Amino acid sequence: MTKQVTCDSSAALNYLDTLQSTIGRMASNSARCKTWCVTLVSAILVLVAKGYEQMIISIAFLPTALFMLLDSYYLALEGLFIRQYNSFASLLHEDRAKTVDLFVLRSYRGYGEISLATLKALGSFSVWPFYGVLFLMLEILRRLV
Repeated sequence: MTKQVTCDSSAALNYLDTLQSTIGRMASNSARCKTWCVTLVSAILVLVAKGYEQMIISIAFLPTALFMLLDSYYLALEGLFIRQYNSFASLLHEDRAKTVDLFVLRSYRGYGEISLATLKALGSFSVWPFYGVLFLMLEILRRLV
């Protein structure tokens, strides 16, 4: 028999804290993707400025696309964990939370769900302006050099 969990339960609060820290890690990973992308693309552009092969600019599109995809993946995971957090918080507020609901950190139910969430995150406002400008800048530089 599973017990009911209340809002003032230390287990419930620890579970919510665990979810919050996971959400924070996903947001931090997303920010790191942008940082690493700019760093790597800048290094490639420095090589072009130093007189290396101009075709190397085209190589910069690959890490940009990969970091954009990875960033979207982290944003998707963050969204799924937020959904899990909100779902458990709703159960707590409605006095329907049980001990079996605690410490389940599975944010998605298979490859299809995370793939769909990642594709949705690709359209996110935190993804397209950043990577779109980066792609545009690389394309302009590729045509000018």
